[in-house]
Amino acid sequence: MRCIFCEGETKVTDKRDSQGETRRRRECLKCKKRFTTYERVEEPNFIVIKKDKSREPFSREKLRMGIEKACEKRPIETEKIDSMVSEIERKIRNKIKGKEVESSVIGELVMKELKKVDKVAYIRFASVYREFKDITDFKREIKEVE
Repeated sequence: MRCIFCEGETKVTDKRDSQGETRRRRECLKCKKRFTTYERVEEPNFIVIKKDKSREPFSREKLRMGIEKACEKRPIETEKIDSMVSEIERKIRNKIKGKEVESSVIGELVMKELKKVDKVAYIRFASVYREFKDITDFKREIKEVE
């Protein structure tokens, strides 16, 4: 693999397998900078049925961005977010029958994972996902979390 900074050759300094993916810590032999790569089996993609009944291909990156947005400025490590994304994707693949899944299934799985990790991130995500209208919606959700 080439270095993402200088295009030099790299060596693997650490390798870890978890939840169907391999994490490799790499170091450039030329510039000595380090970076991480992830390797996972590319599984057949599935279709997400959105609230408006439109369909679009599942995007792991879109799932990740939604979780990152909820976790913004919270003490949650990137590795934890990666782990949540992998776990949610695994659960989706286990739940679906056929090649389609409703966005509501994905939203509920995200909320379950966020609730375990960070209550503030959970409330942020829930407020957008459940389309909170006013402060009473927030209060009701906060009571449920407490």
